[in-house]
Amino acid sequence: MTAERGAHWAQINEFSFVAGMRLLYWVAQIFGRRPLRFILYPIALWYLFAKPTARAASGAYLGRIARANPTLKIHPGLLGVLRHFVSFGESILDKMLLWSGSFDANSVKFHGLEIIVEQIAARRGGILICAHLGNLELCRVLARREPGLRLTVLLHTLHAVRFNRLLAQLNPASGVNLMQVTEVTSATAVLLADKVAAGEFVAIAGDRIPVTANGRVASAKFVGDTARFPVGPYVLADLFRCPIYLLFSLRAEHGWEIHFEPFRDSIELPRRGRDNALAALVADYAGRLEYFCQRAPLEWFNFYDFWHASAMEQADAP
Repeated sequence: MTAERGAHWAQINEFSFVAGMRLLYWVAQIFGRRPLRFILYPIALWYLFAKPTARAASGAYLGRIARANPTLKIHPGLLGVLRHFVSFGESILDKMLLWSGSFDANSVKFHGLEIIVEQIAARRGGILICAHLGNLELCRVLARREPGLRLTVLLHTLHAVRFNRLLAQLNPASGVNLMQVTEVTSATAVLLADKVAAGEFVAIAGDRIPVTANGRVASAKFVGDTARFPVGPYVLADLFRCPIYLLFSLRAEHGWEIHFEPFRDSIELPRRGRDNALAALVADYAGRLEYFCQRAPLEWFNFYDFWHASAMEQADAP
């Protein structure tokens, strides 16, 4: 546990129950969604006792969010952690149903969509900062609804190769706008700049520190304590001279919601005080992320010690 506590998130094999989720998918295909909980809870219960690092991280997060907002009635004990894992399992199932074309797109409600539609009409691209909250794959519903939307999602998936292979098997055409990156090099930046200039959007997570050992980060208050966040999205926006938006998804009583929010019309980082400017941007993002985490506390899926100043050894960076 001590060794894993200081491990970089990319070194942690997030979830190894891909076979169990495949079983859930086929049950949903044959019998519908309702019987799934009879299978999902045993899988989550196994994970609860088999993965102490994820269990401890979930309990710590739930404890923080409960202290930050006691009205949420969140319990950080084993029952709360189990519910957290079940919520994650349901999110994975929704991903598989979405990628296979079996997801009910009518259950998704959009908020702030008009700002993106206006950008699409003006053929002006931008950066979308998202989070490991809810289900980012719901953007595929938006892509079908708004044919003019072209979206490239940057993700580091070396820790979940098996799961991504499963999604690709469900629908091979679904991965065309996913870009797997370990580090945004100058060549990658040029490619992304061309996409934004052509009116496309680039989505990048704002709640995972860089994979490489020397990745740039900034600290901000988040759920009652200081945590580290990447500055890459803001540096890219500075390079591209493009607007930047926030994207959050969460599950509500009526179904899924996707929220778009304007963040900055443009970003121009000063030469002097650059770190302070980046820290202010990160603080604003962290504040919005905490707001949505309090709205859907069981929908934030970072099952590692997010607040611990983790470090990756240089030898592990590749």
